[in-house]
Amino acid sequence: MEAVEQFVNDWGLLLGVGTLISFMAFIIWDLAKKSNAGKFGTFILFVGLGVGMLGYIIKVVIQYFMESGAI
Repeated sequence: MEAVEQFVNDWGLLLGVGTLISFMAFIIWDLAKKSNAGKFGTFILFVGLGVGMLGYIIKVVIQYFMESGAI
């Protein structure tokens, strides 16, 4: 039963964080749209506010490779 719980926990975390990241991307897009930021302003908003999300994604990828023994 422990393997099932671990599987549900891992997938729940993955889907939950993925949903949160998608929602934050929508919020950034909505902010750019409502402020009439234009293409360059939208790009800057996504770069500036999306760096934290990108850092988390990179951390997960590095952690996966370290646990699998690839690094």
